[in-house]
Amino acid sequence: MALPVRENHELRFLALDDGSEGYAFPCDPAGGVELDGLTERERIDYLYARAVVGRKVAPPSVIPKPPHPRR
Repeated sequence: MALPVRENHELRFLALDDGSEGYAFPCDPAGGVELDGLTERERIDYLYARAVVGRKVAPPSVIPKPPHPRR
């Protein structure tokens, strides 16, 4: 079964500070994030990451997720 498009990609915000972690969110191939599909915590983190681009995190990149191996 194919995964929905938004589960095949991640929008990643890499931390600019070496000691910090970045953020990653499921997205479509164009980097669109479905806010209604996120948990409340993920939604808060996503909006925060967008607000601090260039200060705390690098501009986001869309990364295709590798396919899951069949069991």
